[in-house]
Amino acid sequence: MTAKLNVNIDHVATIREARKTIEPSIITAAVICEQAGANGITVHLRGDRRHIQDRDIELLRDVVTTYLNVEMAATEEMVGIALRTKPDAVSLVPESPNEVTTEGGLNVVDNFENVKDAVTKLRDAGIFVSIFIDPDTEQINAAKGAGAQQVELCTAEYAELTLSSRAAHGEGEQKAAAETERIRTAAIHAKSLGMIVAAGHGLTYRNIGALSAITEITEFNIGHNIISRSVFVGLNQAVREMIEACQNR
Repeated sequence: MTAKLNVNIDHVATIREARKTIEPSIITAAVICEQAGANGITVHLRGDRRHIQDRDIELLRDVVTTYLNVEMAATEEMVGIALRTKPDAVSLVPESPNEVTTEGGLNVVDNFENVKDAVTKLRDAGIFVSIFIDPDTEQINAAKGAGAQQVELCTAEYAELTLSSRAAHGEGEQKAAAETERIRTAAIHAKSLGMIVAAGHGLTYRNIGALSAITEITEFNIGHNIISRSVFVGLNQAVREMIEACQNR
């Protein structure tokens, strides 16, 4: 079975917010991604509203016909927005105002009660809940205990090992292979607990192959690389190319 691809369109909004204008349209981007075959649309509503805005979530909820996944911190404000707009899924993620992008998985173990409370409220409203975590058994167990239906394994370390100078030869390749195996082991464990397994962060056309071969992973959330590629080939083509890259089963 081919893994699903949710396209993260945050950086379409990043371009828009650079000039505080109305273009490029986040809605047009979502429609093009769906027409190209994407299984869903992912956006991250951050506390500082650096790209996606509250109004975007409302408009996307009316337009997206596949699957709307909203990433957010497990705060009272964000949970309230989710309860009001009712996306298909909420992915709980860590968040720091000083980070350029999400730097790692949510520490569910150390924030268990807060995460569990957010999960309970979301699930009671009929919203599917995923938690973005590092590929770590203890964190997976905590996510299961908190009531999450899915875990999204953070692939930041894998991306760094496969796309930077660290990946050149020898030891770098061995470390990348070890990280791939770590992700595989985590995916198998999560599935054994009855959880759906997704993955994402830093994935590109060049490094998705090894992870798409892990059959326990049934969904990928990829954004920056697709939007970057779209500058040169157009968004429709960029999405189609990533769908093809994800089909290494």
